Amino acid sequence: MCGIAGKLFFNENSVKINELRQMSAKIAHRGPDDEGFFISDDGKLGLLNRRLAIIDLTSSGHQPMNYLSRYHITYNGEIYNFRQEREKLNKSGYRFNSNTDTEVILALYDKYREKCLEHLRGMFAFAIYDDKEKTIFLARDRLGVKPLKYYYDKKTFIFSSELKAILTQQEVTKNPDFRAIHLYLTFGYVPAPLTGFEGIKKLEPGHYININLKTNEFMTKQYWTPNYRAKLDLNETEWCKQILETLEESVRLRMISDVPIGAFLSGGVDSSGVVATLARISAKPVKTFTVGFENQKEDERRYAQRIAHLYNTDHKTLVAEPESIEELLPKLVNYYEEPFADSSSIITYMVCKMAKKYVTVVLTGDGGDENFAGYDGRIRRLQRDLFFDKYQWLIRPIGIPISSFLSNKTKNPIAEGVNKFLIKSKLSLAGRYITYNCYFTNDDKKPLYSDKFRKTTKNIDPYEIGNKLFALSKASDKRDQALFYDLFNWLPDSQLTKVDIASMAASLEARSPFLDYKMVELACKIPFNLKVKNGETKYILKKALARIVPKENLYRRKMGFTIPLERWFTGNLNQYTKSKLLANNSKTKDLFKLDNIK
Repeated sequence: MCGIAGKLFFNENSVKINELRQMSAKIAHRGPDDEGFFISDDGKLGLLNRRLAIIDLTSSGHQPMNYLSRYHITYNGEIYNFRQEREKLNKSGYRFNSNTDTEVILALYDKYREKCLEHLRGMFAFAIYDDKEKTIFLARDRLGVKPLKYYYDKKTFIFSSELKAILTQQEVTKNPDFRAIHLYLTFGYVPAPLTGFEGIKKLEPGHYININLKTNEFMTKQYWTPNYRAKLDLNETEWCKQILETLEESVRLRMISDVPIGAFLSGGVDSSGVVATLARISAKPVKTFTVGFENQKEDERRYAQRIAHLYNTDHKTLVAEPESIEELLPKLVNYYEEPFADSSSIITYMVCKMAKKYVTVVLTGDGGDENFAGYDGRIRRLQRDLFFDKYQWLIRPIGIPISSFLSNKTKNPIAEGVNKFLIKSKLSLAGRYITYNCYFTNDDKKPLYSDKFRKTTKNIDPYEIGNKLFALSKASDKRDQALFYDLFNWLPDSQLTKVDIASMAASLEARSPFLDYKMVELACKIPFNLKVKNGETKYILKKALARIVPKENLYRRKMGFTIPLERWFTGNLNQYTKSKLLANNSKTKDLFKLDNIK
């Protein structure tokens, strides 16, 4: 795993080594093993790389890597099928000087150009400079596991794994993007392509950038999207077989490593399935890691322990305590760099630091919920709204006036709830889907925003992001449209960002078998009625895993990777929070009404 960055001038300026060193200093935690720089002969382009060595630990894996004295690459990620692709390339006459996946990417690019992406099975963000054609090609993996951020003003192009590196460059002005803050307050993260800073974007998942230095042409294109329309007609037994075979293949590919490997284990459906599969393949006991709390309500240790005992894993547990959070928060703000509200990032970072003491690579259960409809609260509400939408033409004209009258006249909580539900039903289904899991709805923001901030953001509707993604899915089933939304908004910008940054901050590599693109494409072909059946979310996945995971783990209450926030923030963190949000020099007073924050 690596931190990558680069700079390109379209005018008479030249890249200076000090500019690259400034960027490298800000991404140091992503790659402690090696550092490298490359500047083109004409000085127009510079690349840098900081490496955490996983495959081929020798100096042969040094980056930026040169190939055929023509191509230069800076690359972050892992290509799990690189050995198979290398074997095919050998038969075509290609020769290699290292045992790295990096060199295989370069050979594939030489042979296939942009279509090299069709051959890559893994997680990646990279930039390839072609010294002969004077082009630069940048790409991000299909699901957006690895980050790629960039600044482009037609004179200069700057990219990096991290915003902090881009912000070191003098061409970049450090202005907050108020659109991004407005959207962040809805989602709890900044949705791509925004980052929180004006002029800096995230390359979206499954996209690439082509830049021609001869013509100054800049082009962005999507190269992959899952297909929810091509459903397969298989019985449940056949689906279970397909799911287990694909999961085993995905896990086996992710075992490729020249450093110690382990797995996160919460004891839930997805992580239990991954650990069970990994343990059945591995020749020696698997190292597993979980987190627990003194408050048993949020504790998952006993479920994780059951899997650890069943598969004889080398199991380690971290007991999280709130006292350490006050020290961690400033550090995590620096790591996450964009506005980010997922409280479980704190625990994710803690467990990554613990795991790093024993391994350099961990497997995770990320992606199971998005592929197999595991978010039961959202799914229940979605199913409810789809049912009522059939009759809203009749219910709404009568129900809204009656429930409004009763709620105003009697203050009856049932009438108030019905009225709120019927009024919200005027939103598009995608808009309502966002409200199921958002932090602040559009209505919540009205009393919170300052007059200035409200005017700045009045024409920006966060729900439009849902409308756009539901439509882009081209799925005929509204429920599949919702899964597509989760896959391309919630998953990359929230869940994968959380794990990537927490793991990289601990110099740990996280790999997700459920996010293998072949697993995603298989899940898209499964009819929704097999993902949720008789009220059971992830029905077909649970049935498949029942062969290797105890029922107590598959059918327990979903807890999620969360922390006991209410208890923690009534303790020492209460005063700490007030000191940040309500201080006289706080930036929040320009955006919000402080009385409402109090």
